[in-house]
Amino acid sequence: MNEKGFSMLLSNSPKSKAAITATMIVASSLLLTSCTKEETGTLLGAIGGAVIGDAIGGRNGSTGQVIAVAAGTLAGAYIGREIGKSLDRADRLAMQEKTQYSLESTKSGDTTKWYNPDSGNSGTITPQPAYTNKTDEYCREYQQTVTVGGKTETAYGTACRQEDGTWKISNQ
Repeated sequence: MNEKGFSMLLSNSPKSKAAITATMIVASSLLLTSCTKEETGTLLGAIGGAVIGDAIGGRNGSTGQVIAVAAGTLAGAYIGREIGKSLDRADRLAMQEKTQYSLESTKSGDTTKWYNPDSGNSGTITPQPAYTNKTDEYCREYQQTVTVGGKTETAYGTACRQEDGTWKISNQ
């Protein structure tokens, strides 16, 4: 956003102040009632998109301004939703810890599960028999599931043990 657009956004006009106040009240109340990262991301993205669309579209109430605000709101909501429904840091940490444990310590075909009670996201890791690859690395194929927002995705991969004992995903 350029300097002119930003200064227009922070205008001291009564209409601008009223619009910003109303937006903040709606945003605050919706943030308090939204219960998931996806809902919060959608809301914050929509608000941010509307503000940017308003700054780009001008302040004269024209059709162009309305279209810019609507487009910004929709784009911001979509982007915010996608970010909100992804795995958070705690999810990734739980998944990484269980993956390392499973590849190192779990019998072939046995499934290890992880779950983050804060996000509700979960997953599984099922390692297959170990083997030595062409470069003499100790490797295992595995199946992994990740469930985010009730939707489960399945992936297959290969990981090889590093000199420090950790497992690294490889493309074999």
